[in-house]
Order: sequence, then structure tokens, then C-alpha cells
Amino acid sequence: MRHVEITRRTLRKDPKVTAVIVKSVDAADWFAGGKSLAEQSLASFWLDVHVSEGTNTKDEKAAYLAALFQRMGELLGPLHEESYAHVDEVKGDAYGFGGLTQERRYIAGQLEVAPRKAAA
Repeated sequence: MRHVEITRRTLRKDPKVTAVIVKSVDAADWFAGGKSLAEQSLASFWLDVHVSEGTNTKDEKAAYLAALFQRMGELLGPLHEESYAHVDEVKGDAYGFGGLTQERRYIAGQLEVAPRKAAA
């Protein structure tokens, strides 16, 4: 999936722990600019990406959003300008996977111990 590659390359995120959820909405049920996308013969997307706060620069996020918009246009066809991607920076102590926060994983990496031992 190219979205994961863009995320790996631009935001330096590990594909092994990158999750993507795709939901589709019928173009007749998606409205932008007061008309349905079906009426406008355009596509659109809404993408939310969560990353640990402070792990990416403004320039990296800007490059990521530009690359995503281009890729989504390649996949979906002509896009409505009102297509959105949102990089949500989440505090490391409030975000994680596998039962461990990103902060615990970071600390464990700095101490060079297993993350579960660092959490104990």
C-alpha cells in the first residue's frame, strides 16, 4: 500500500506498526461546496493520521500532506479542493499500541531494556 510507504518515507514511521483504515462513502452522499461529489464529477477524501507529538517537523508534515493529496488524486481521479488530511500529534503518554504508551517505548529504547520491563 503506497500510503504506508509515503508515511514511512516522509514521516519516518515504521511500517510494522502503521495501521490504515479505509472507509468509503458514496459520492452522492458526500457534499462539498454545496453540491454532492457525484453532481460535480469529483472525488474527495478525509484522512486522519496520528503521530507522537514532536516527532515530525512542520516541513515533514507539509511534504506528507502534499504527497498524500497527489497520491489520492492518482487513486481516486480528479479531487475536490475540499479534500482533507489531518496529522494529529498526540502526547506520547496518551498514545500507543500493544498496551504500552509511546513514551514508555521511548524510555525503554533510551535505557536499552524491553518496553514491558520499563513499564513495570
